[in-house]
Amino acid sequence: MPELTVSSEIYTEYDYSTKTTPSIEGNVISEFPFLLVENNEVKYDEDGDLDITRPKEFSIKIEHSAQTKIALVGLQVWRGAFLMGDLLIHLGLGRRLAGKTVLELGAGTGITSFVAAMYAKKVVCTDINLGGILELIKLNAKYNSKLIQSEFKVLPLDFMEIDWSEQLTREINDVDIAIAADVIYDDDVTAAFVSTIQKILNSKPPKTLYVALEKRYVFTIEHMDSVAPCYETFLSLLDKVKTDNAHSTWTVEQLPLDFPKYFKYDRVKELVLWKISSRNIKT
Repeated sequence: MPELTVSSEIYTEYDYSTKTTPSIEGNVISEFPFLLVENNEVKYDEDGDLDITRPKEFSIKIEHSAQTKIALVGLQVWRGAFLMGDLLIHLGLGRRLAGKTVLELGAGTGITSFVAAMYAKKVVCTDINLGGILELIKLNAKYNSKLIQSEFKVLPLDFMEIDWSEQLTREINDVDIAIAADVIYDDDVTAAFVSTIQKILNSKPPKTLYVALEKRYVFTIEHMDSVAPCYETFLSLLDKVKTDNAHSTWTVEQLPLDFPKYFKYDRVKELVLWKISSRNIKT
């Protein structure tokens, strides 16, 4: 059976398209706008009235595929990236990324790493070295160089590989915050992802991981209902490993989506956000 070709829902919801010619044949270049107040200073006009600073529109320029095989979905932009982007801006404006090292897992086009790089001290952007994904991230980093205010590295990290390079191990040991958006789409990949985050969270804790994803429902005869099987697999595996850590304890919580929406997208009810924190076991 041929592998299915899939396309992200975001392309039909809003027009992000540009007329810019892509560097790679077959790709497209989109601009994803977000609103931001450039500074939070309280100012008053000459009459002593509060001078309200209006948000200014910025955008992230991303070269990406419009459709791919399932194995290369990272070459597209998915809705969870915008939710993670909103969270990162929210954390950044609250100075909770200042001085931090952020690791992105399954970064795809790199869009959320670029948002993190607006506020963090250092960003390590990772994905599998397949289909030119890492080169695409580096290309998009050049497009968004004015936004990137941190040290920025791109490294390969394959959830399926148990052994890490010395460089990757060193970088992960120094990570404060890890992020992942829309990496739950296949049971085998999900199992490998959970194993990877377990290893990361147990590498020199304390560490915090944020996972943004969209529950994708399918109707099954077995359940006679619409279910989100990949999401259920993620929750089941997470439940198994969260207490199975020799050197750390975990706090796992689903976060409310009550922070502001900065990006232009539909924050649908299927979007969810999880926070997993590890800390050393007291001896």
